[in-house]
Amino acid sequence: MTRTLLRIDASARTEGSTTRQIADRVAERLAPETVVTRDLSQGLPMIDSDWIAANFTEAADRTEAQRAKLALSDELIAELQAADTILIAVPIYNFGVPSALKAWIDMIARARVTFRYTEAGPEGLLTGKRAILAVASGGTEVDSAIDFATPYLRHVLGFVGITDVQVVRSDRQMVDAEASFARAATDIEELAA
Repeated sequence: MTRTLLRIDASARTEGSTTRQIADRVAERLAPETVVTRDLSQGLPMIDSDWIAANFTEAADRTEAQRAKLALSDELIAELQAADTILIAVPIYNFGVPSALKAWIDMIARARVTFRYTEAGPEGLLTGKRAILAVASGGTEVDSAIDFATPYLRHVLGFVGITDVQVVRSDRQMVDAEASFARAATDIEELAA
């Protein structure tokens, strides 16, 4: 059962976006009690040297300016921590993820907050969560040799501890739109609520 769904919309398109339409259908299928939506269409700030310096300063030693620099990152991480299901609506842009989604990943992948390094290697700290990727493309086949978005997202999510990742795909729309939408419908039907 999905109690809290965090929905990340990564498409730059706010109207006519396939990933947003698919995400609507996935959210309807899951019927969560609470939905928190993070729309990345206007972009996010890129991390910079001040952000990195703040991040690597112990929390108790951070200046007010450093705390302010990390405030958005803290907010994004809190959204992830509160959710039991994360729905990422992601179009494949030029074989990869949109830049705004990469910026979101840079903001939420924080050592000692969402992952930590151990003698056995990195350990994700966001365990017990489920992620659903609603992926759309014009010509790139999901999980093909030229899809650098879907495997990347699986890896990043696993790195922070989210290993239960399912994919709803509406790929290769410009090759065969009807088949593309049929694949998405089938994938949605196979999702457990």
